[in-house]
Amino acid sequence: MSFSQDNNLLAINEVEELTVNALRGLGLTATDAKDVAEILITADLMGIRTHGINRVLSYGERINVGGIKVNGSIEEERLSNSISRIKGDNSIGPLLGKKALSSSMKMAEEQGVGITFVNGSNHFGPIMPYCYYAAERGFASFICSNATTTIAPTGGKSPMFGNNPLGFGVPNPDGNHVILDMALSVVARAKIRDAKENNSSIPDSWATGTDGLPTTDPNEALKGLLQPVGGHKGYGLALVVDLLSGLLSNAAYLTHVKAWDKQPDQPQNLGHFFLVFDTKLLGSTDWLAERMNDFTKIIHSTSPINPDNPVILPGEKEQKLYEDNMEKGLSYSNKFISEMSSLASKSNSLL
Repeated sequence: MSFSQDNNLLAINEVEELTVNALRGLGLTATDAKDVAEILITADLMGIRTHGINRVLSYGERINVGGIKVNGSIEEERLSNSISRIKGDNSIGPLLGKKALSSSMKMAEEQGVGITFVNGSNHFGPIMPYCYYAAERGFASFICSNATTTIAPTGGKSPMFGNNPLGFGVPNPDGNHVILDMALSVVARAKIRDAKENNSSIPDSWATGTDGLPTTDPNEALKGLLQPVGGHKGYGLALVVDLLSGLLSNAAYLTHVKAWDKQPDQPQNLGHFFLVFDTKLLGSTDWLAERMNDFTKIIHSTSPINPDNPVILPGEKEQKLYEDNMEKGLSYSNKFISEMSSLASKSNSLL
């Protein structure tokens, strides 16, 4: 594929070709590269650009120093009719996430519910694409993962938990699914970095300094810790996510998780938890569509504080972006396209 110097808007099939070939250039098989690309491209389509195909470059950095395996020996063991565990062998995260979702949906088709634990993993992208794929097939879902430590327990000043993401998805047969994808800090660290660059203060609810006390100074906040959403309630949620995705999956948990940015050559051994169930067992698709559409209508009828910003449901904005971007394509910088193309050029030698 060739790109003109000023052409940054790519059709989705071009994005797919570029991403798959870049992943092939890192050493992934064609099948694995397509699975990983699907998750990351869906993230970009939904506007979650921080967790999209730009991650290929950071994955590549860790692959090059041995922090991630491109062809690990992935093993799945069925623990019961509805519970499985995937041993990831330090493979690339979105590949393991895709396998876990497939395993969970297969069991849910057979048993009504499917649960998959994953260990030996890495960053697996955002949760929303997984919940979206499940919803498209009529499955409700709960998915979560642990992460590198950035949050202290309530009353403490040492990081013990990651900004552990969790997500829920409830399907609407009409296609307007409800999907919540959230991490457990009040804000992302990027917002604190923006405040530092703008020489502005931050709310004291965002982060703490190194003393564990709330701070309005972004410089101190970047040295300290993120504050969990909802105070002690966010601490509790982070703890439960780590129990489900880390401890019970037989992955690393709490401070046993390696920091990918500080120890890029070390396996993180992250864990994930996937739970899906078949909503078709609860009633017909017409029944569910009627109730979901009524639910949506009630939420949309909320009187907005600002008439220009009507109330929407979780995932509504991202799914609209997905549809729009599928039609118009996605834009990337010349520098990024060049870096991805350089990786993609290496894939020819692997064919």
